[in-house]
Amino acid sequence: MAEVKPKLLLHSCCAGCAAYVIKLLSKNYAVTSYFFNPNIQPKEEYQKRKKELKKYCQKVKISFIEADYELAKWQELTKGFEFEPEKGKRCLICYAMRLEKTAEYAQKNSYEYFATTLSVSPHKLADRINQFGLKIAELYKVKFYQADFKKNDGFKKACQISRQENFYRQDYCGCVYSQRKT
Repeated sequence: MAEVKPKLLLHSCCAGCAAYVIKLLSKNYAVTSYFFNPNIQPKEEYQKRKKELKKYCQKVKISFIEADYELAKWQELTKGFEFEPEKGKRCLICYAMRLEKTAEYAQKNSYEYFATTLSVSPHKLADRINQFGLKIAELYKVKFYQADFKKNDGFKKACQISRQENFYRQDYCGCVYSQRKT
C-alpha cells in the first residue's frame, strides 16, 4: 500500500528557487506549487517566471496553482516604502502578504501545511519569514513548515539545479524597487 504523504502548499516565486525546495520537500510531502507573486513586475517578467515554474512542475509531476495577480493591492500595501533597502520594511510587508494568501488558500483547500521558497535566497530574511509564517499559521489553523532553505548549501544546490535545467534566471527579486541601485 502506498504511503499517504501530508499535503503541503508551497508558495513559489520562480523555478530557480522552487526546484531545490520541491525536490527536498517531495520526499515527505505531497507538494503543490502555489504561484502568488503580485510584487513581480513588469507583467512580462511575471509571465516568464510563471511559465518556467509551471513547466518544471509538469516535468516533476506536481500540481501548479496560480493565484490572482494582485499588483494594485501590493502597491497599496507597500506605498511609502518604495525607497526602503532590500530586506527592509517593504520586503517584510511583501513576505507577510504572500504568506497570508498562501495560508488562506491552504486552509480553504485542506492542506495540512504551507511553506515558502523565499528563504532559499540569500537576499531574504529567513528568520522574519519564519516568524510571519508561524504567526499566520495560528490565524489560519494550518501548520507552517519552518525552514531556512539556503542553509546546508541550499542556495548553491538551487543554482546547480537551475543550470542543469537551463532555467531562466532573473537578476532581481521581482519588485521594481529592488532593481534600484543605491
